[in-house]
Amino acid sequence: MSSEPPPAPSADAAEELAAGLSAATLSKKQQKKDARKAEKAEKAAQRQQQQQPADAEDPFAANYGDVPVEEIQSKAISGRSWSQIGDLDDSVAGRSVLIRGAAQAIRPVSKKMAFVVLRQSMSTVQCVLVASADAGVSTQMVRFATAFSKESIVDVEGVVSLPKEPLKATTQQVEIQVRKIYCINRAIPTLPINLEDAARSEADFEKAELAGEKLVRVGQDTRLNYRAIDLRTPSNQAVFRIQCQVENKFREFLLSKDFVGIHTPKLISGSSEGGAAVFKLLYNGQPACLAQSPQLYKQMAICGGFERVFEVGPVFRAENSNTHRHLCEFVGLDAEMEIKEHYFEVCDIIDGLFVSIFKHLTENCKKELETINRQYPFEPLKYLDKTLKLPYEEGVQMLKEAGTEIEPMGDLNTEAEKKLGRLVREKYNTDFFILYRYPLAVRPFYTMPCYDNPAYTNSFDVFIRGEEIISGAQRIHTPELLAKRATECGIDVSTISAYIESFSYGAPPHGGFGVGLERVVMLFCALNNIRKTSMFPRDPQRLVP
Repeated sequence: MSSEPPPAPSADAAEELAAGLSAATLSKKQQKKDARKAEKAEKAAQRQQQQQPADAEDPFAANYGDVPVEEIQSKAISGRSWSQIGDLDDSVAGRSVLIRGAAQAIRPVSKKMAFVVLRQSMSTVQCVLVASADAGVSTQMVRFATAFSKESIVDVEGVVSLPKEPLKATTQQVEIQVRKIYCINRAIPTLPINLEDAARSEADFEKAELAGEKLVRVGQDTRLNYRAIDLRTPSNQAVFRIQCQVENKFREFLLSKDFVGIHTPKLISGSSEGGAAVFKLLYNGQPACLAQSPQLYKQMAICGGFERVFEVGPVFRAENSNTHRHLCEFVGLDAEMEIKEHYFEVCDIIDGLFVSIFKHLTENCKKELETINRQYPFEPLKYLDKTLKLPYEEGVQMLKEAGTEIEPMGDLNTEAEKKLGRLVREKYNTDFFILYRYPLAVRPFYTMPCYDNPAYTNSFDVFIRGEEIISGAQRIHTPELLAKRATECGIDVSTISAYIESFSYGAPPHGGFGVGLERVVMLFCALNNIRKTSMFPRDPQRLVP
């Protein structure tokens, strides 16, 4: 027998032998591990491929994307027809529409399906993306839509359809089957306040607390710091639409009563109302101040022969009043008119004016009032068709009988006003009334004293829900008495000499009133803070935004 070793196998044979041994010795566990690695590698390759420019691989790439800035710099007029989200209902089902809105909610369902809720002012609609070659929607397009940051501005073109079930999260009870979707402007990924948080009601917080959940509460200062976001909540959208209607009805009613709209200066040389609550400044080297009211000038307009005038404009009060109802700048609704016989003629104008405003809001602003009521619940305002007029002395007596002592010749403080409002509501079933014949000591220098007792005046205040909204009176129209009263009130007559002099040329008896627009809206809607009805409020602590 030969002792030589067998010949070595060839290289190919050795490779085959090793591979066979390897396959034979691998455990099933190892095989599964390797398979998972291979699957991960494949998915990574797919993701990398998906991250390539969409237009290089997606036949529907033209149907979506971020619109370049140059395309929205008024480059051209396309002639396309745009639809309002609030107009979308079942009457347009099956039609193609083009809308623009803010992305309020984005909800991916799968790789091939997603929902985007768009909001335009107070209206919202659900847009549905479903990947389909027939619809021109790709999975890349679905992914593009789900990457929107909330509040980004988005254009959608699609077909209106009717959902199978009622929609709870949107105002419009239709959907849009998306065919094209473009982002016009992306919001930052994380907003300083969440719109959903800012829109919650007290009932939402109570419900969450009972369930052991903790919701984010957006405070008043935070809201005002980021007012551009806060204004987007449904209740804020409604509040300022209500405010617009109040202003419009104010103009409309007074114009129908032969009033003429005027504009008066806000830079003046002396105080309009007396007192120190004025913002002082230098006007080309001369001392000046911002007008506390258009009072002096609307009276001068009456002297100028206009008979009846009104103005809507800014009013400035340098009062350090950090309360729920005071602002340093507000919108004044002012009116002045000739009086033929009695200052109740002015009260009658106020009666007709505000009853018409209240009726208009109740009948024509149901949607806005319901929207406010959802976040800030309130009872509808009670008012009479013929507004109650109550003498000041009777009001003081009602308070006294209810256990609240008031100085007979003094003014009502906030607590007394609120209590009187409750008493009047109980006795007369109204939240809106006129209190007249105030003491001279608590009225401005230009207020006409009563004929039978100069300690009282031909003046009045008007109240809503126990808070004063209007101050008015018959004015002094004789220069001698006017100068005397100004001096008694500590006003330098030389700073208002042109005003006083205007009455020496012949001036008719006249009276008028002023009301703060923000306060009317606040009290009609029973809101707890006037800052809710001022778009960008100015109080003693706030000058921005």
